[in-house]
Amino acid sequence: MSHDFGPAVALSCRECGARYPLGPSFACLECFGPLEAAYEFGNVTRADIESGPANIWRYRSLLPVPADVATKPNMNPGWTKLVKAGNLGQALGLKSLYVKDDSGNPTHSFKDRVVAIAVEAARTFGFHTLSCSSTGNLAGAVTAAAARAGLDACVFIPANLEAAKIAMARVFGGKLIGIEGTYDEVNRFCSELIGDPLGDKWGFVNVNLRPYYAEGSKTLAYEIAEQLGWRLPEQIIIPIASGSQLTKIDKGFKELVALGLVEDTPYKIFGAQAAGCSPVSTAYKAGHDVVQPVKPDTIAKSLAIGNPADGPYVLDIARRTGGAVEDVTDPEIVAAIKLLASTEGIFAETAGGVTVGVLKKLAESGRLDPEAETVVLNTGDGLKTLDAITGDDAKPTAVIRPSLDAFRAAV
Repeated sequence: MSHDFGPAVALSCRECGARYPLGPSFACLECFGPLEAAYEFGNVTRADIESGPANIWRYRSLLPVPADVATKPNMNPGWTKLVKAGNLGQALGLKSLYVKDDSGNPTHSFKDRVVAIAVEAARTFGFHTLSCSSTGNLAGAVTAAAARAGLDACVFIPANLEAAKIAMARVFGGKLIGIEGTYDEVNRFCSELIGDPLGDKWGFVNVNLRPYYAEGSKTLAYEIAEQLGWRLPEQIIIPIASGSQLTKIDKGFKELVALGLVEDTPYKIFGAQAAGCSPVSTAYKAGHDVVQPVKPDTIAKSLAIGNPADGPYVLDIARRTGGAVEDVTDPEIVAAIKLLASTEGIFAETAGGVTVGVLKKLAESGRLDPEAETVVLNTGDGLKTLDAITGDDAKPTAVIRPSLDAFRAAV
């Protein structure tokens, strides 16, 4: 049975290049490498894209979705703001700095992008339930998208996630199952469920639908380039959880160059991790090609994946482009959240604190070119991780009687 995935023509193994028909598969039968969508793009022009809707479907001719995807019930994420961050840039000594603020997506994180593509794949394959293993943001994006698409939802999370992320995932309906364990243990459980009759006709967005789901991150690359006036940034800082977002942004940049939509100019990709879960940063600094799994212990729970599937590919990209992978401590994450908020009026979740913290660390150590056009990603809303802001920062500056004298005394 043929399926309509637009310009996508096959699944291709990233390791050995073996090709498979488009289907709900995620691992190569030859070498167990990861599968990803392979394309035969037609004539894609800037004008065609610019005439599309103000969401990710303006790039439908570059994604594994049917041409009429915009007419179907979906969350329509994307086209979030690229904020010129002059105040933050001045504070860090960077001449031209932008924040790609993905907290503006429907469920306030970049996960809406990847889930939107997975929903279309689930619909095409006739699945009735949408599922995932999640560190929080993905759970909310899946339950919301399932509600809009008329699908059932059952998502799995580590039981100790932030209360705001749990509430946000539950409010859209469906089942939210907390598992006593780390994200990596939750993910292994989901892989077992796929092979069980209980999971029949379930689409796990980041497992059996992963080749489609992951392509949604490319839209960050497309948007940044288009919003910069159809050019690539010279430096970009991207958070690392599984590493998929970083590898797909690189893939998106390369596709734009190959299609002649942007000039082929050099760019450096920097990965950002929390020190409490930094297996890729550790491998990068040690000069290793293999990532050793760790047990996460950080406030940046949305990045707390101790065994990142795309870790080795992240290392390749950072080294190939002349970038780096760096990490920051929990106190540095909180300080970075406050720095971004106080300079640009953007309240980032802890993952945004990681990227801005790494941006600051790279700038202060001279590893960023201060004259280069630089983009840093904020992938979620600070209202989801309020627990990170504690002590005096969670209290009024002063509490006074309602009188001018009291105010004068306080200020």
